[in-house]
Amino acid sequence: MFLAPHRDDAARKEQAIAADALGYGTVWLGTGRNSVGDLAFVEDLLASTERITVATAIVNMWVDEPETLAASYHRLAGRYGKRLLLGIGVGHPESVTEYRSPYDKIVDYLDRLDAAGVPSDARILAALGDRVLKLAAERTAGAHPYLVPVAHTRHARSILGAGKLLAPEQKVVVDDDPVAARAIGRPYVRNPYLGLRNYVNNLLRHGYTEADVDGGGSDRLIDDLVLHGTAETIAKGLQSHVDAGADHVAVQVLGPSPDVELVHQRQLAEVLL
Repeated sequence: MFLAPHRDDAARKEQAIAADALGYGTVWLGTGRNSVGDLAFVEDLLASTERITVATAIVNMWVDEPETLAASYHRLAGRYGKRLLLGIGVGHPESVTEYRSPYDKIVDYLDRLDAAGVPSDARILAALGDRVLKLAAERTAGAHPYLVPVAHTRHARSILGAGKLLAPEQKVVVDDDPVAARAIGRPYVRNPYLGLRNYVNNLLRHGYTEADVDGGGSDRLIDDLVLHGTAETIAKGLQSHVDAGADHVAVQVLGPSPDVELVHQRQLAEVLL
């Protein structure tokens, strides 16, 4: 279950507690551009739940120093062990003014986490392109690609190889009216992702055209990136990622309010779990 940063922490905490009780395996804590190196909210969620894994999605390497993150990891790992997973990445060029040589930044960050004693299987890398997917396979538990179609999942598995965690994010709207569902989902694709070149380039590499990514995105694009329909229909769409090689799908439930999202989270659990 992916908990997006457009909701406040109180709402996300309620969703995390519900996800734990419903039997979801992981909550992915969306962080946006915020500094989260102290892992304070992660610690709150771990303390408030019993068994679910809490993963950061993602700690931005340009915002939080690896030594700060490592100290926070060690503070929590002794108490919660493998219930903590560090999702890390470089974000996108438009988010930071100093962004340059992102691959070198990732390598340096991983080197410094190594030096600080953070094990490779305790971290997962946000990865879209082949070079970073290969690095994820070599130096982390695997990859957490965001805003990707099934075609990317299939390709990512071919790059990662067997035995590495592949956990793509997938937005969903539990509504069998396609017009209403697209009205909810399209804004979360358009702003900001269709204005960010790494996401757009990735979509163009995996079956979409310039017309698909123009403006607010074609209906075809939106329907792929934001599954909609009944809970049963959405479950079939999520299974497509698994069939393509995903070990786990980080489901981001979109709705008009946190309360509605919580209801839909429960409806999906009845089908998925």
